[in-house]
Amino acid sequence: MRITADTNILVRVITGDDARESRLAEAQLADADLVALPLTMLCELVWVLARGYKISFAEIAVAISRLVNAANVAVDRRAVAAGLAMLRAGGDFADGVIAHEGIGLGGDIFVSFDRRAVGALTKHGRAAQVPG
Repeated sequence: MRITADTNILVRVITGDDARESRLAEAQLADADLVALPLTMLCELVWVLARGYKISFAEIAVAISRLVNAANVAVDRRAVAAGLAMLRAGGDFADGVIAHEGIGLGGDIFVSFDRRAVGALTKHGRAAQVPG
């Protein structure tokens, strides 16, 4: 079976907050021939783990790295790498993904009022600026 995992499946696997559902989620992922991980789901996952579960960015980065390195996982690895670079720099995973996808769509520069995101991106050699 080829599945697309929803955020709640990965939350259960990472947090183990519901023993029954965690076992079911782990089995579902392990039994799948392919596990598709959409970028929007990964962005939501980071938000839920950081805000709802108060898990550190460093721990989230490790968990996502483990997930995407599973043999049966299909994901945009370059976009995930961009998101993880931002996360490890103390920035927002979604901003890294957005900046990466923007380049792929023809954008030259990431523009945001989020000074922290702009600073993290420029630190990593990406073109970014605050309007004004």
